[in-house]
Amino acid sequence: MRCIAVCQTELLIRMLDEALASSFEVVEFLVESKPLARKLHDAGLSVFPGDPHRTDTYLKADVTPATCVIVEDTGKRGMRRTLEAIRDAGAALVYVVGIGCGDAHKHEEELRAFFPEVNFLPMGDLFGQPLLIEFSRSLTRLKVQQYQRFFSDADRVVILLHNDPDPDAMASGLALRNVLRRTKQTAVIAAQQGATRPENIRMQNLLDIHVEDITPDQLPGFDRIAMVDVQPHYFGDAFHRVDLVIDHHPEQPGYSAVFKDIRSNYGSTSTILTEHLRAVDANISERTATAMLYAIKSDTLFFNRQANRVDLEAFSYLYPLADATMIRKMEGAEITMERLEYVLKAKQNGRMVEQVFCSFIGASPREDFIPYVADFYLQLEDVKWTIVAGIVNDSLVISVRNLGYGRNAGEFVRKYFADVPPRAPDRRQASRESVTQGHACRSVRCEGSRRNR
Repeated sequence: MRCIAVCQTELLIRMLDEALASSFEVVEFLVESKPLARKLHDAGLSVFPGDPHRTDTYLKADVTPATCVIVEDTGKRGMRRTLEAIRDAGAALVYVVGIGCGDAHKHEEELRAFFPEVNFLPMGDLFGQPLLIEFSRSLTRLKVQQYQRFFSDADRVVILLHNDPDPDAMASGLALRNVLRRTKQTAVIAAQQGATRPENIRMQNLLDIHVEDITPDQLPGFDRIAMVDVQPHYFGDAFHRVDLVIDHHPEQPGYSAVFKDIRSNYGSTSTILTEHLRAVDANISERTATAMLYAIKSDTLFFNRQANRVDLEAFSYLYPLADATMIRKMEGAEITMERLEYVLKAKQNGRMVEQVFCSFIGASPREDFIPYVADFYLQLEDVKWTIVAGIVNDSLVISVRNLGYGRNAGEFVRKYFADVPPRAPDRRQASRESVTQGHACRSVRCEGSRRNR
């Protein structure tokens, strides 16, 4: 992130240099006084002189819509000319900080009448977390508004999910349709293979979420293609360019997107979409809020894995908007007699060695039973790693899970199984986790993921 501070007061410049250094990759100061600019430059600050009232000053400084511009407002005349020049140069993230204004509130209201898009901050918000939070929200709002405009003139949009979509994928599809202000006729939520897991089917039925089956040859019939909770590499060579990608899994190469928002440090894609909805003040229906709340709980195992502050904030925001009774009904489908059968098999055949639980469950009719068992035993006290294997359709499937931030189960899988000769996965049968991790093999299929507690 790059920040340009338009300041004329040496004390404020030195304070901002200390305060912003940890928040932005690049911090530069625009100073009107050349002697002051030389003095600060000699002191090691990144400073350039220029007229803050001229648009070309900011053009020469390579200001972009993603550049954070902080403007010192002392209450003197000329602030309107400064803000006009910054706006004409293309800046979209502009923050005005009042310094020593007589009637600060009145002055702010006068400026806001001409510059409604400008953010006004008290001095204290420049130091610490408030500025970062405000900047992040502004950047998200800018990004959402850009892709909203890009999608606005499309007649038909497809929101593509991964095969056998889970709660996070389906909820994210609903949320994106809401952000785009579209109906199910003009924005189709689709997948090449529908849901098969009991809890996912139950969620789909209870919330009346319609996920259409789609084939690759149908995709050219849509004006825009968006993907949520998945990236194009998952579909092999079918996509080299899409219009929008929103995902919380690690970013993958090999494709281009007009817009993308990938945040691998988030616990769910629904958390990202919650921020998108909030950024543009969108109304969230009870159905969408319920789906997203359930998705965040599901993907983070109720904040026991890969969850952080933003997931908690999204959960807190959605909770009063959602139907808690409906969520309890959906959660009742997670434990089934069939799944318990394989949990018991794992116990009978398993071993616990130094906080690592390993087991072979034999033949399984469905691949999702194996990661389910691995997740189940990861919740036990003193278990930090689980390695569970089984046979599905003549392939050996291994699921590796671990807790904590120090080591990564995905790296473990790559290290010990990367030399197995690959084969193209059967997209109708392979689970999303296996294909996404890229470990589908001739006779061994592996997937690993870190679960943070």
